[in-house]
Amino acid sequence: MNSINRYKILGLAGLVIAVQLLTQFTGTAFYLTQLTMSAYYGLVIIGLGVLMGYAGQLSIGHAGFFAIGGYLSAALTTHNLLSYKDSLCIRLLERADMLVLSEDIYGDALLTVVPWGACLMAVGTAALIALLLAVPVLKLKGHYLAMATLGFGTIIYRILLATPYFGEADGISDVPPFQLLPALGGLPPVVVSGSFDNRVVNYYVAWGILIVGMLLLLNLINSRVGRALRSLHSSEEAAEAVGINTSRCKVQVFVLSAVYAALAGVFLAHYNAGIGPSEAGVMKSVRYVALVAVGGMTNLWGTLLMGVSLTFLSLRGVFGSLDDAVFGVILIGVMLFAPEGILSLRRFLVPAKDAALKRDEP
Repeated sequence: MNSINRYKILGLAGLVIAVQLLTQFTGTAFYLTQLTMSAYYGLVIIGLGVLMGYAGQLSIGHAGFFAIGGYLSAALTTHNLLSYKDSLCIRLLERADMLVLSEDIYGDALLTVVPWGACLMAVGTAALIALLLAVPVLKLKGHYLAMATLGFGTIIYRILLATPYFGEADGISDVPPFQLLPALGGLPPVVVSGSFDNRVVNYYVAWGILIVGMLLLLNLINSRVGRALRSLHSSEEAAEAVGINTSRCKVQVFVLSAVYAALAGVFLAHYNAGIGPSEAGVMKSVRYVALVAVGGMTNLWGTLLMGVSLTFLSLRGVFGSLDDAVFGVILIGVMLFAPEGILSLRRFLVPAKDAALKRDEP
């Protein structure tokens, strides 16, 4: 990673700390809830940004991967597995110390998977599904690829709505907190949950995960693999001519972006203590694509900035019932006047400023 990106990462970390301190001093700590959720959604957006901007693949089904992660983790940590205790799978989980025995609200025995184990299983399942989907689907191009991924997202959405195990239209509630770190010395444990007492800790956990995810993607882009991805985006035929395995690159990036989405779904499900089928809806996938386009498909920093900012405004209800309409208008405006993202407008503002300075010279 070059020094410029290193300074940007440090600046982002400093900004995260400054925002938290500002909310504390101004008595507006309630903003941290939406800022935390925005960070998790930002993880989906930057993962999709690499897929679209560098691998040149358009996916309108990433809300499906988000839902796979969130729903599987929620189901494994809430549904009773006691009736399957003699099965091979449950015995293997028990040997791996991934099960916890507790009581439900009625005092009955409740056997569930620990959140760490559920997270690994959910993200692993999403990665496997992404791999199986990518091999045939990524042979398509343009709108054919978009329609195929749209079909995948629709299938996931309908499965969640029609399956009692996943709560159908009600989704899954009462998802337990996710303990990331145990209590050390005099420090309390680090727990992902929506409780008021953990609001500040969860804010830093979410943004810490997002910064680490951003750091990994920046290193990827500036590596040999990243140069291969850029050549792939420019011309797939030229990339193949110089010996780049374009099929393998596209599959790998697709799976990576799916892992980012599933991981975000896991943490947000535990943070909100529940998840609903709307998270797998088509409009969610379209919104992710729109946020990547607004930020700039080849500008990961722009994708992060615009994705988190607009998501925060949406979660705060700034746009009201016109939320989807506002996103549509923003997307149309960007495609017409700034197809490389809103931050690309700087190149038009700087020359204008220089010209004004020259006119003022004697």
